Amino acid sequence: MGYSGGTKPNPSYTDLGDHTETLQLDFDPATTDYAALLQVFWAAHDPTEKCGSTQYMPVIFYHDESQKKLAEQTRAAEAARRGETIHTEIRPASAFTLAEDYHQKYFLRSDALLYKEIAHHYPKTADLIRSTAAARLNGYVGGYGNLAGLKAEIDSLGLTAAGRSRLLALVKK
Repeated sequence: MGYSGGTKPNPSYTDLGDHTETLQLDFDPATTDYAALLQVFWAAHDPTEKCGSTQYMPVIFYHDESQKKLAEQTRAAEAARRGETIHTEIRPASAFTLAEDYHQKYFLRSDALLYKEIAHHYPKTADLIRSTAAARLNGYVGGYGNLAGLKAEIDSLGLTAAGRSRLLALVKK
């Protein structure tokens, strides 16, 4: 979680300038590809809604011409599928500034038991932010993912029995 797309040096949540709140996603191309990530992006928001502020506008930041082309193609496909104007912007990536610590792993931080467990494994905030396990936990706590997926990977997340039980209960809701 962080800020990108603007010109203001050192943006922050209370002094964002012309930046957009966004996330920076690193992925393993042996596991997934950019096209699959774009499909998740299009499904995760309503791109037909006009946004009144730069802070929350839907935008895809691309890193090279192939990403730009694919983003434009999927935007056109989404417009055709919906039969409506798509307001999601496509812009070149610029500097990415991490958001303040309290914005990181937001859903996970809202569950004291799970956050305490994962923070035990990653006592430094920088390590917690980079942790794949913390990202996966954050997603599950936020309502993303399903029970089958969680059961397949729960043992790799480094939780105690109480933590596993708590997470399973959250996902079953």
